[in-house]
Amino acid sequence: MTDKTTTNPAGTNPAGLNPAAAGTPGAKPVSATAPGARTALRLPVLTRERAALAGLLLVTGLLYLWNLDASGYANSFYSAAVQAGSESWKAFFFGASDAGNSITVDKPPAALWPMALSVRLFGLGSWQILVPQVLMGVGTVAVVHAAVRRRFSAAAGLVAGAVLALTPVAALMFRFNNPDALLALLMSVTVYCVLRALEDARTAWLVGAGVAVGFAFLTKTLQAFLILPPLAVVYAVCAPATVRRRLGQLALAGLALVVCGGWWVAVVELWPASSRPYVGGSQTNSFLELTFGYNGLGRINGEETGSVGGGPGGGGGGGRGWGETGVWRMFGDAVGGQISWLLPAALLLLAAGLVLTWRAGRTDTARAAFLVWGGSLVMTLVVFSFMAGIFHEYYTVALAPYVAALVGMGVTVLWEERGGVAASAVLAVVAAGTAVWAYVLLGRTPDFVPWLRWLVLAGGLAAGAGLLLARAGRRRVALGAAALGLAAGLAGPAAYTVSTLGTGHTGSLVTAGPASARGGGPGGAGGPGGPFGEDARGGMLPPGAAPGTGPGQAPGQAVGQAPSGPAAPGQASAGRAPGDGGRGPGGQAPRGGAGGGLLDGPEVGSAVASRLTRNASSYTWVAATVGSQNAAGYQLATEKPVMAVGGFNGSDPSPTLARFQQYVADGRIHYFIAGGGRGAGGDPEAGPGGGPGGPGGSGAASAISTWVASAFTKVTVDGVTLYDLTAPASG
Repeated sequence: MTDKTTTNPAGTNPAGLNPAAAGTPGAKPVSATAPGARTALRLPVLTRERAALAGLLLVTGLLYLWNLDASGYANSFYSAAVQAGSESWKAFFFGASDAGNSITVDKPPAALWPMALSVRLFGLGSWQILVPQVLMGVGTVAVVHAAVRRRFSAAAGLVAGAVLALTPVAALMFRFNNPDALLALLMSVTVYCVLRALEDARTAWLVGAGVAVGFAFLTKTLQAFLILPPLAVVYAVCAPATVRRRLGQLALAGLALVVCGGWWVAVVELWPASSRPYVGGSQTNSFLELTFGYNGLGRINGEETGSVGGGPGGGGGGGRGWGETGVWRMFGDAVGGQISWLLPAALLLLAAGLVLTWRAGRTDTARAAFLVWGGSLVMTLVVFSFMAGIFHEYYTVALAPYVAALVGMGVTVLWEERGGVAASAVLAVVAAGTAVWAYVLLGRTPDFVPWLRWLVLAGGLAAGAGLLLARAGRRRVALGAAALGLAAGLAGPAAYTVSTLGTGHTGSLVTAGPASARGGGPGGAGGPGGPFGEDARGGMLPPGAAPGTGPGQAPGQAVGQAPSGPAAPGQASAGRAPGDGGRGPGGQAPRGGAGGGLLDGPEVGSAVASRLTRNASSYTWVAATVGSQNAAGYQLATEKPVMAVGGFNGSDPSPTLARFQQYVADGRIHYFIAGGGRGAGGDPEAGPGGGPGGPGGSGAASAISTWVASAFTKVTVDGVTLYDLTAPASG
């Protein structure tokens, strides 16, 4: 039943494969020694491998830590929830936006937990929030390296790790506080566990994969399940065990998934709704509705109730306001520079790897590795390409581990087979084709190191020619050509990565690469057909806003990118750590506006912060305002709970007008801050983006704004309109 042939149909061991693993599933790595082996001769090789891995991880960590505090609080939406979780264990458990536990973020809270623990231990600040994300990035590189190295070679693992570390969107998201960093790590762990289980059908490894997916579900709900179909099918077909045992193991892994992903859901659904935060992003205060609606089918068909730009008529193109869908989406102007540098190479190498291993036995682990990594890539790629709902460029970080692994595996296997015409031709096409595609991508940012694309093109074409000419013998020439091809292939993404590392990123929509990149500069996003349009620099603008007129935006300033002008004395920003005189870490000025906005938190002047914190201990919430980003800015500036009326978009029915009026009557809220998200339309002071909630969403925020404006006294402090909810309007 178990065919233990090598991956090479001709019977030789393809390069890049661990000799011990080539013949037997589950065999020990190459570093293991057989009885009587001369250990002294192996130690230097093992030592060099470990040193190379340590160097890769060290360099990755140092790169990702460099200039880290330039992003300040990064996405203030999540940073506010982190701050709340560091103050309240209840907010920590539920993922509430504020320590008063009014509403949660629109995701489960697993990604918030490491950051909240860090802030609880070390205090609130940029480094305390973002260093856990960096560690997740280093961990993901280590896991991908280990998975590839175990079945193939040290060189394959190092190539895979380097490709991942230098992918621009990975460098962005492993230094940012969105859930995608933890998701990428857990998905990589899942694949590693499945590959270990495929070696010898050990149940514990497959159950471990189920545990990883369960916690990935608690990170970003159904996105964690995208890779389950290929993983389950590959294990069911290729594992070295009987059919009955394979199916039983998959059932146990599924049970582990349900337990690890479902325990928190069960607690939320069974907990009395009156004593827990409202489930943000839902219209019925149900996490199940959030999971299968706004964060589930809504992402596929574009029918996200309460979404920005979603729903029927939410925008142009197949993406209903989130860009054109289709097979070329990952290669377009908005997304290409984030992830696609080596994506064509990965797909070609996947095909080549499957051809080389096609005639191997059912349980061959090299072919299984190509199927697992390749299936994960293709499944995720297809969903991202055709989903009509909310899609952001940074989602593509999920593809980065799969692309990196396939490149590392593919190039080293083909390298050992380069004596054949087909293998050397594929290697040459990969080297030259990657350089040509990098030339195209770099051409989209013509002002960004313009000489680089010509150097990359020349190097890649020369490498391709060298690999063809040196296929038989001439090892040194072949090695030189391979090194040149690898350098040319990584030069473009490395340049984008360095640009990303040198720039701070804040707000809800962020992209990697230089500011001249189409679809948004650092912190910007979008591209043709985006729901917010583009300003002169490619940044995002709220609906109906003219370039340079976004909430608190300087003329021509891309949303999410810090302006270059000076800040007002004493100002702090949602995107900056406190105590920096308003300029943020590294002397950079904050962004945002006095009225806040949908995409990023506002600047908060010292006078406003002082007013809000006056007698703060007497209130559950020092203030309330429409929209989570707006509330986050004030909460991070004061470190006191601020209620986000209507949740992220201002479109959730939380709280209702009656409930808000009761809070006011009970003296639990001190101020109402005018302006904010889409639901602030009833407020005469509402800033850009005001409106009656998102498509199909609640109008509760608008009703609350209207009632407050008519019933309470207002005062303007540093350009911010505050309504004192303890001082009814006279007359």
